[in-house]
Amino acid sequence: MSGLRRAFGPVTILDKFNLEVREGEAVALTGRNGAGKSTLLRCLVGADKPDDGTIEVNGTKLTESAVEIRRDMATVIDDLDFFPDLSVVEHLDLLARAHGLTDPEPVVDEILHEVQLIPQSGQLPGTLSTGQQQRLALATAFVRPRKLLILDEPEARLDSEGIRWLTTRLRQERNNGLAIVFASHDLSLVDGVATRTVHLSVIGAEDGHEALEGLTQSGPGQPTDFAKKDLRQPVNNQQAKKPKPSHGRRPKGSQSHRRHRG
Repeated sequence: MSGLRRAFGPVTILDKFNLEVREGEAVALTGRNGAGKSTLLRCLVGADKPDDGTIEVNGTKLTESAVEIRRDMATVIDDLDFFPDLSVVEHLDLLARAHGLTDPEPVVDEILHEVQLIPQSGQLPGTLSTGQQQRLALATAFVRPRKLLILDEPEARLDSEGIRWLTTRLRQERNNGLAIVFASHDLSLVDGVATRTVHLSVIGAEDGHEALEGLTQSGPGQPTDFAKKDLRQPVNNQQAKKPKPSHGRRPKGSQSHRRHRG
């Protein structure tokens, strides 16, 4: 990310922001709510478009249609959103196949065991608890090939056991050469995973708006410039949909027998 700028009306969220992440590095974005962490991640994954600056992944300029980037980048950001008529195991099967796994069933079953969703594998996402939905969201990233992992507060909705599991898993991903950028409020997760921390913090006021000081990084890396606080309030108009029964396949180890898929 080079010279990144993002503003909403008169409020500048990011300005002249630079960040380089290499394979085997995990960069944690920390700071109070509204500091711009999610805006930064949304720009990085192409869900939001910066007003200025460039973003490249492995030398390829970021565009929503860039096949190379979509192939290599796994993300878990924003509100959880799942297909209402696909079961847990069907979600993971679909993603694994869409990303080129020719024999996805062993991979999917292993991930389901890891995130402790075997008993819920035949359920629809809408019937899961919020913590189980978060585990499913993380499973969608781990079930597919990836070189870059982008996570926005991945510890949200997880219990203490889940955070310990996530810390171990992300550290393993990093040690295997994955590049990771994640925003987090959990210090144990940051300390256990990050090789570098970028902190966004409020220092004062300008024209009635709180401003952010120069972003500080711990560990190796280039210094970044200043940003300003995002004053918008999140709005969620998504209406809950009534779940329908699912008749998809069940993973090995579940109580129901695996069904043949067409």
